[in-house]
Amino acid sequence: MVVKVYGAAYASCPQRVLACLVELGMEFELIPMDLELGEQKKPDFLLRQPFGQVPAIEDGDFRLFESRAIIRYYAAKCASDGGINLLGNTLEEKALVDQWLEVEVNNYNPLIYTMVLQLLILPRKGLVGDMELVRDYKGKLEKVLDVYEERLSKSKYLAGERYTIADLSHLSNTRFLMEEGEMEDLIKRRKNVYTWWMGISSRPSWKKVMELQH
Repeated sequence: MVVKVYGAAYASCPQRVLACLVELGMEFELIPMDLELGEQKKPDFLLRQPFGQVPAIEDGDFRLFESRAIIRYYAAKCASDGGINLLGNTLEEKALVDQWLEVEVNNYNPLIYTMVLQLLILPRKGLVGDMELVRDYKGKLEKVLDVYEERLSKSKYLAGERYTIADLSHLSNTRFLMEEGEMEDLIKRRKNVYTWWMGISSRPSWKKVMELQH
């Protein structure tokens, strides 16, 4: 059955879901939504996602929202069916995947999201971003990335020696850092983080997600 993904191909959270589905070899249909026009806030979509955010998915009669919940669901479903395993094999491996997913959502994503808001989203609306806030959050992100650098000095991926949804979940936000000229140095100055980024961003699944933007 084809999974329907409601969202925008250029948006961070839908990209997380799309990358997972492509990596797992699952068929999907992207239902484009114009976020600038506020289509995600319209009554018909609020039936799928009551908070008016993307993405949301439909898989037959099953509906789910929140990108990290969606990738956890499909990773677990695929692994249980004997397919590609993005979760880890042992209880300990799975716990490490969960740990780094929690780090991403609590320590990594909020800092980058705030910088994206100030540097990209507000200027598109004709508003001036808070550059002092950007500098402050950039400094905080430096410390977070130092933790990543230490971790990735000991393993190829965040949760160990295999690629998992813990790594996948970082793709869309890290891409912002690499494409925003003043931010890419945060990654490039850290040898292990940069090697990790080059590895995960060169995966065919992520390249396909990037192609969907055009």
